[in-house]
Amino acid sequence: MASSTAFDIRIRQLTKAYGPIRALDGIDLDIRAGEFLTLLGPSGSGKTTLLMALAGFLRPDCGSIQFAGREVVRLQPHKRDIGMVFQNYALFPHMSVAANIAYPLRLRHVDAAEIARRVEAALAMVQLSGYGERRIDQLSGGQRQRVALARAIVFEPKIVLMDEPLSALDKQLRDRMQIEIRQLHERIGSTTVYVTHDQREALTMSDRVAVLNGGRIVQLDTPQAIYERPACRFVAEFIGESSFLPVEAIDGVWHHAGRALTIAQPPERDGRRLLMIRPEWPFVLTGPPSDDRPTNRFEGRVANLIYQGDTVLIQVVLADGSPVQLRQVARGHGSGDLPAPGAAIVLGLTAADTVLIAEDDGERP
Repeated sequence: MASSTAFDIRIRQLTKAYGPIRALDGIDLDIRAGEFLTLLGPSGSGKTTLLMALAGFLRPDCGSIQFAGREVVRLQPHKRDIGMVFQNYALFPHMSVAANIAYPLRLRHVDAAEIARRVEAALAMVQLSGYGERRIDQLSGGQRQRVALARAIVFEPKIVLMDEPLSALDKQLRDRMQIEIRQLHERIGSTTVYVTHDQREALTMSDRVAVLNGGRIVQLDTPQAIYERPACRFVAEFIGESSFLPVEAIDGVWHHAGRALTIAQPPERDGRRLLMIRPEWPFVLTGPPSDDRPTNRFEGRVANLIYQGDTVLIQVVLADGSPVQLRQVARGHGSGDLPAPGAAIVLGLTAADTVLIAEDDGERP
């Protein structure tokens, strides 16, 4: 079972306002055919509004949505060839598993023999073979989620839309289902647009991630680029942990607290920026820096150590009063490898990990 040729999606100047609030503020977005793209952002950022506009459940105030070059803004939802997975699954409790999955096929007047074949294929794809006659209330949360997925793909849609389908699951099951959904996407080949507010989920599953804030896309890129080279402080804070140090350019050289920095990819324009430090990037310097590994040095004192199981979070206050965090692998209780609170410490940061970002999403480094 596999989808026929997937559709590409082209969105231009999509706008939706509720009174003075712009839920969508002139969205431009191109989604490649067969791509897994995640819309990521906090509550109220516009991600679900954008998904509902794609599904046809919401009419934008203005703008264009094209599927494979065809304008669909005024097209009814059932004519868009979209499979939809809702946050609450929206399964019919009075129907069996097989009847739920068959429902989109019956709406399309597919003959009984073909319905039976496709339902069995969909059940196998979501690892629920033999569950066809069970009632919905006999299923676990993860099994219900699989039924919702099977119903969304059984008619081989060109586009699959998912609105936070894992939010009701516990963490362990959610982590497992992330991998299963990604593998299912690779098998069926449909263009998939996925909404979540879970940063790790977006990084795990996506080909690209569109980060939304205030009805606008503030960054669109691969998961690695979003994490390692965020466009602004909002993206850096929303995805992962970060420390931020103020920096400024003096005669074309970037400085923090009066000390020049070695930067592998400096910004093209001078001005004020923030040095973003992910906690896994800095390391403790125990000797002079090596010439073959340009290293920026930051002196300070250990403020606190927080044991978190597999890692220890070390909170440091630099000489200028700026807080920085670094994370080290825990090597056992009472390990002598960790500095003590109050101890002097020197942190190193390679030139490649010395990343400068804009303070807000109104500008780019």
